[in-house]
Amino acid sequence: MNRRLHHPHLIMTGIAILIATAIAAPIELRARQRPAVADFAPPLPASEAQAVVAAARAAERMQQQSAAEAVPLPAVQNMYFASSGFHISDRTGFLSFWRRNGGELIFGYPISGELIEDGRIVQYFERARFEYHPENLGTEYQVMLSLLGNEITQGYDFPDGQPTQGRLYFPETRQTLGGKFLRFWQKRGGLRIFGYPISEPFEEISPIDGQVRITQYFERARFEYHPEQLPAFYRQMERANGIILSGLHEVQLGDLGRQAMQRRGHTPQAVGPMPGAPAWSPKLFERRIEVNLTQQMLTAFEGDVPVYRAPVATGRDGFNTPAGSFAIYYKLPRQTMTGSAGGESWYVPDVPWVQYVVGGVALHGTYWHDAWGTGVRMSHGCINLNIDDAEWLYHWADIGTRVDVVY
Repeated sequence: MNRRLHHPHLIMTGIAILIATAIAAPIELRARQRPAVADFAPPLPASEAQAVVAAARAAERMQQQSAAEAVPLPAVQNMYFASSGFHISDRTGFLSFWRRNGGELIFGYPISGELIEDGRIVQYFERARFEYHPENLGTEYQVMLSLLGNEITQGYDFPDGQPTQGRLYFPETRQTLGGKFLRFWQKRGGLRIFGYPISEPFEEISPIDGQVRITQYFERARFEYHPEQLPAFYRQMERANGIILSGLHEVQLGDLGRQAMQRRGHTPQAVGPMPGAPAWSPKLFERRIEVNLTQQMLTAFEGDVPVYRAPVATGRDGFNTPAGSFAIYYKLPRQTMTGSAGGESWYVPDVPWVQYVVGGVALHGTYWHDAWGTGVRMSHGCINLNIDDAEWLYHWADIGTRVDVVY
């Protein structure tokens, strides 16, 4: 359990556990009298889990084989995005940059093809504009993001922020960053993807839903706060335990790419797929999850491309998360995990985004601590994630997706 939580009056051993208040921290107990690596009992017998994984992998291989017969993936230079009617090409590195730096979650889908602006190849996405810089060919700066936040806010008069305890101050722009916006900025790309903050947080009508939202502008982005995207129960846990949790869409990015394209008078028309260009799907690639127990870090791969990273907290000594090559065999969007063994009991309501990988060991969201990636291992074997990371992985992975747990 989290070292921050001290609720001994809530713990009752035996067959039943009573939750004293609606904001009680969850109780995560496991019998010590026998060897164990898992928080909870496996939802399927091992033989059934193996059969489920084998069937899922066979189906995925058939799908990938059909795609490969249509066009060999190593030679693919274009991917077609049916949702917007445009392609992303790797002739300039745009496709690789999009995949490695957040994809749809950060940039949205392409809303134009490649264009020439001021002598440079660019492409518009819902939330960004990519620029090709051939002078940086072969470096991490071959693709750069336009300063659309600066462009969209020309004429705005943002007051300076003041250095304040608990907020990060940027003398370059005389603004500060803190709370959930700071967590999002640090986790999703920082300076390279979003740039410096150019305003303090303030209330503004959202172009996303027309509601008044807490907003902050950055050189390359606009953040909006949507607290309702973290369910009320988890917000309650957050306040009760003095921690910071994150919903996957709690911080949302404004459509600066669309706004900038309209301002420049571009009206590109959606097109059909080019010959040989497959429709985009993560399933075109072999998906794999790697959990590094030493680094307390999870990385999701599509083929050889790392597409997502998330800090984790794994099993403590005596309940160590097992190392090895496993596969997701059972999934539940939410699970109340309860049971008794060896005179001890556990009751953990509303555990979100659960994916079992071996026995009772699962990837899942946690709301009773925020120690992911700190080196503090506190679970009884499961791989604890923040709620946003657990949700992203849940939707990205399938039954049969490989999970390598390594040191």
